[in-house]
Amino acid sequence: MLENERVFDNTEIAFSLKNDSELERAFFLFKMISIEPLVRIGTVATNLALKANLPIEGLIRSTVFDHFCGGVNEEDCLPVIEKMYSKGVSSVLDYSVEGKENDNEFDNAVEKVLKIIDFAKNLDAIPIAVFKPTGFGKLSLYEKVGSYKPLNDLEQEAWNNVIERYDRICKKAKENDVAVLIDAEESWMQDAADMLVTNMMKRYNTEKPIVFNTLQMYRHDRLEFLKAEHKKAIAGGYYLGYKLVRGAYMEKEHDRAVEQGYKSPICDNKAATDTNFNNGLEYIIDNLDDISVFAGTHNEESSYLLMDLMKEKGLKNNDSRVWFGQLYGMSDHISFNLANLGYNVAKYIPFGPVKDVMPYLIRRAEENTSVAGQTGRELSLLNTEKKRRRALQFK
Repeated sequence: MLENERVFDNTEIAFSLKNDSELERAFFLFKMISIEPLVRIGTVATNLALKANLPIEGLIRSTVFDHFCGGVNEEDCLPVIEKMYSKGVSSVLDYSVEGKENDNEFDNAVEKVLKIIDFAKNLDAIPIAVFKPTGFGKLSLYEKVGSYKPLNDLEQEAWNNVIERYDRICKKAKENDVAVLIDAEESWMQDAADMLVTNMMKRYNTEKPIVFNTLQMYRHDRLEFLKAEHKKAIAGGYYLGYKLVRGAYMEKEHDRAVEQGYKSPICDNKAATDTNFNNGLEYIIDNLDDISVFAGTHNEESSYLLMDLMKEKGLKNNDSRVWFGQLYGMSDHISFNLANLGYNVAKYIPFGPVKDVMPYLIRRAEENTSVAGQTGRELSLLNTEKKRRRALQFK
């Protein structure tokens, strides 16, 4: 770490958009999330209440939904987008409705992303769109394609539809000069998604990266995958774009590996994951003429590392090939302090009907509970800012 030491401790900048009541709500929510049994009980109770159609959506909307989501539709998110952009933080609108399984729902997800791209072309605050592979096709279909098993006629038609959905999005993204991030999911479906995204890169990343794949660096094979894809891109004369994250399906990955008797694709421990993530950043910064990066991380040390790597290479803070990203409602101390220094920063802003977004919100709560130190750090920073404001009142 160079002169960036303790940049993220500035709570005045971190929480400048939060009024006192929003600050209190954030503190209350993270306090609740820090209590693991409460999260488990709350998850079960919320699911039961929603299934029973009990009138709890208003309560959810005014608490956890409004903290972690931008709204129920794109227009609903505009005030959040504009407020953040006033502080230099861009937005990635993420239609966070999960678990859909039929063509109508997949086609609806495509239309949502197309609408976001249209929305984005007129708003500097939204330079990037995003979608999940399973938003456009069944996980079981990706799994079968990735294992090279023969498809029957119906499955082949379904896969052709998935390809066409990707192509519509990536073509529109290139036409509107809006980058599109394609999320990563479970390892057993990822090979097919990777093949598909690579083909989209070949087609649309001819002048610069428009299409970005996602590398979950808790997988021990992802750095070698990145290097292999780089060789292919050099030979093929196209650019690469990658979002780097640590990963989101660890328990699922371990459980399936044990059940089916194969070696887990996940790194042996967190230290190995951190090393893998940081090595991925270093490799991309060393090859920035060919690869652009969106560093999706709430990890302060990795963020400091990327800042230092950029400085060592003599890159400007706002170099268009390097983006930092965090989730809305989390790690404001990273996002807003980076933006204040002129770095490219974007927040993922989930949106969708309250009931449909609940699986996403439940996962957020569970992840915050399981990540050691994350919630404690949020609470500590919020508490520091509360004290700072109280001290100002008595001056």
